[in-house]
Amino acid sequence: MSFSQSLRELISNCTLPANEARILLAHLLEKHCQLPRSALLSRDDMSLNEQAFQEWENLVSRRANGEPIAYILGKKGFHNIELQVGPGVLIPRPETELLVDIALAEITKLNKPTKILDLGTGSGAIALSIASAAPLASVIATDQSAEALVIAQQNAQSLALSAQIQFAQGSWYEAISPQNQFDVIVSNPPYIASQDSHLGQGDLRFEPESALTDYGSGLSCLQAIISGAGKFLKSGGLIAVEHGYDQSEAVVDLMKEVGLIDVQVHQDLAGHCRAASGRKSL
Repeated sequence: MSFSQSLRELISNCTLPANEARILLAHLLEKHCQLPRSALLSRDDMSLNEQAFQEWENLVSRRANGEPIAYILGKKGFHNIELQVGPGVLIPRPETELLVDIALAEITKLNKPTKILDLGTGSGAIALSIASAAPLASVIATDQSAEALVIAQQNAQSLALSAQIQFAQGSWYEAISPQNQFDVIVSNPPYIASQDSHLGQGDLRFEPESALTDYGSGLSCLQAIISGAGKFLKSGGLIAVEHGYDQSEAVVDLMKEVGLIDVQVHQDLAGHCRAASGRKSL
């Protein structure tokens, strides 16, 4: 291929799916030419300079080898914010926005300053989306990974949300003082069973394994989070967790076993049971 090719020709000749080629090319236009994505249509006869073209070939090669687009670009849109992401954190997914919506609905219902706990924050996606949409919410976000917390803190700074959020390192509730109590606890923990074939497919091959699987049945982290929630929830407080498409019944049972009330199942946009919530009794 030659760098004299037009944008239109680059897309049509690319071995990647056209939508992925457009995403990568739009990234280069913004980076090298300060042009918006719309230039892919309005200026589709223009060519990249040699430096940008070499980078284009590199990006296409990385994607062809399976590297997730979010890692290639170093960013990912989620809910109402854009996040820096990298190999040290799970790539935020649209279905996880459901947890944000559940939390925001509860915050709106309470209509007062609220305390939120996000367990296993990763890039900070859930915590920062909540903080961004609910200025009266104060959030504590935890993660076992120091690398993930560095990325989450960088995202908090770039989004000007550092005053609203605190980060703590540790495994689930071990990172939190026992005196802390919360109006809402949210978590998207590792819930893929260790033998699940999906772990060796697609983007998951590149993401941190410890953020995807509990190295067991897929339920151990969910069980730890749900069983420990009572000590950290205020009376009437809400916990909501994301789970696998086939784990809804098991997660609902876990919530009922520890005495949570008003247990509800929440579906994602694809119609899969994707989250469960419950309350600590008054």
